[in-house]
Amino acid sequence: MTYALPADLVETVQAESRHWLVTGSAGFIGSHLIEQLLRLGQRVTSLDNFATGHRHNLEQVRAAVGEAAWARHRFIEGDIADPAVCARACEGVQVVLHEAALGSVPRSLKDPQTTHQANATGFLNMLVAARDAGAQRFVYAASSSTYGDSPTLPKVEDVIGKPLSPYAVTKYLNELYADVFGRCYGLQTIGLRYFNVFGPRQDPDGAYAAVIPRWIAAMLRGERCTINGDGETSRDFCYIANVVQANLRAGLVTDGAAVNQVYNVAVGDRTTLNQLHAALVTQLQRERPGLQIEGPHYADFRAGDVRHSLADVSKAARLLGYAPTYRVHEGLAEAIGWYVAQVR
Repeated sequence: MTYALPADLVETVQAESRHWLVTGSAGFIGSHLIEQLLRLGQRVTSLDNFATGHRHNLEQVRAAVGEAAWARHRFIEGDIADPAVCARACEGVQVVLHEAALGSVPRSLKDPQTTHQANATGFLNMLVAARDAGAQRFVYAASSSTYGDSPTLPKVEDVIGKPLSPYAVTKYLNELYADVFGRCYGLQTIGLRYFNVFGPRQDPDGAYAAVIPRWIAAMLRGERCTINGDGETSRDFCYIANVVQANLRAGLVTDGAAVNQVYNVAVGDRTTLNQLHAALVTQLQRERPGLQIEGPHYADFRAGDVRHSLADVSKAARLLGYAPTYRVHEGLAEAIGWYVAQVR
């Protein structure tokens, strides 16, 4: 994807060739990170076990960046649950972007042990490997699920509630471990609490597919979308370009006050599921004139779901220089063609 990153960030990344590690590189977010890093002249090692990632995502990156850039990429197939794999991946790496995890609240409720192995044990293995390899920075995917049952809106980093799912527990545990590794070992860590990321390469299929690709696929197939609850549940949907920006800024920020911190990565807008459904209908009918789309089907609220989510991104703006460049409608407009092309 050739979305534009802020000019100051591009200049900062290109000023020096660094060695980056991206875990979960065959996944949605990870594949975007390696693509942009390779486009910007960096060396990248990447790691994935294909539990939820796809080889075709890596092939799409290869086709997008070309063979010369791809030659600066080394791929390791392996599992972060194996400490030896983590150690091999971290060899000679300066900046770690740790995306590997098992997402999905429903998945964690069904199988908490597997979620814990990937998100907690695997995370600890990666911290140890990064520390032992002398990595300069460890940036990791945290989650807005950490806010749990806190009713505070917008969500501010230091005000959280009780977790509502095993997934949320593992992501909060990541933050606690990262903080301890900063205090005890001097490892510079930065956690990025993602809020409902969407964009190209997001899987539209499977039981745990995210809402936007799942609904687009349903609409194109003539199926009714299912909304859990009354449709007034709201989320702060964040386009992938914003997430890439936040990761690269976190990886290279030089302000000492910015490290060993956790940040919201979102837009600061709240969209209800009803509004999202209407926006997708509009975008799809522009892409496919004449497409008939039925109204949604309403089902029970889903266990473990947070009712409302809205981020305060002022801390990331102040300390990282983060400034989202895509709001939800702009992101949908850019991504809709990719989503449509994937549905068979």
